[in-house]
Amino acid sequence: MELQGFTEPSADTHTAIDNHTADATTIADARRHVFESMPDPRSLATEAEIRNALIDRHGAEVQHRLDAARVAIAGLGGLGSTIAVALTRIGVGHLHLVDFDRVDATNLNRQQYFLKDLGRHKTTALKANLAQINPYLEVTTDTTTVTPDNVEPLFGNDDIICEAFDVPENKTMLVNTVLERLPDHKLVCGSGMAGFRSSNLIGTRRVSRNFYFCGDGETAPLPGAGLMAPRVGVVACHEANMIVRIILGEEDA
Repeated sequence: MELQGFTEPSADTHTAIDNHTADATTIADARRHVFESMPDPRSLATEAEIRNALIDRHGAEVQHRLDAARVAIAGLGGLGSTIAVALTRIGVGHLHLVDFDRVDATNLNRQQYFLKDLGRHKTTALKANLAQINPYLEVTTDTTTVTPDNVEPLFGNDDIICEAFDVPENKTMLVNTVLERLPDHKLVCGSGMAGFRSSNLIGTRRVSRNFYFCGDGETAPLPGAGLMAPRVGVVACHEANMIVRIILGEEDA
């Protein structure tokens, strides 16, 4: 049957489409191979070797407190993935990673993922990347969307909850729910980090007894000044540093 206005694709077009599909499949297979064939990091260093290096830098008492801490990170984008890397590098003993999303190419300008991670759930990819830094920490994951109904069961066993969402409405939801239903938990959040304004505008303040805020509080993404790695990283490190201060008993911002 001939359809009016429809032109059958040429043989060259079919070939190009087939080649594109084949190329995409080949690339996806290559990513999967790299992801699954990475060496077991436990074969590269012993637990004693890593722990002794941490104690050499931090001292035994500080490291003991870091070992015992339980920190949840809600959102594993530019903020959350960078926070997770910082806390892993200093040896926070228990990390809980929560996100529903998968890694895509638009994340790579600011998030702690690699080409091999494209298409993977962020929880899976980030846990694997963190293991390449220190495989002896306890890292648990929940690949799920955070809602008011699951905040308590998700985060009830964590000492500190770190809010690291991109969407302002999600930030507000988590902050309000934690303050209402988990009032004894420490909460560290971030807002106002887009673009390339001065880093000196970014700060950390204690909003209430258990609630800390990092960022400039106003800079939202705009065309040409979206979420960029340097400034997002500054806020992420403010959050990570505040978490460390809380772990070590320094509760003032």
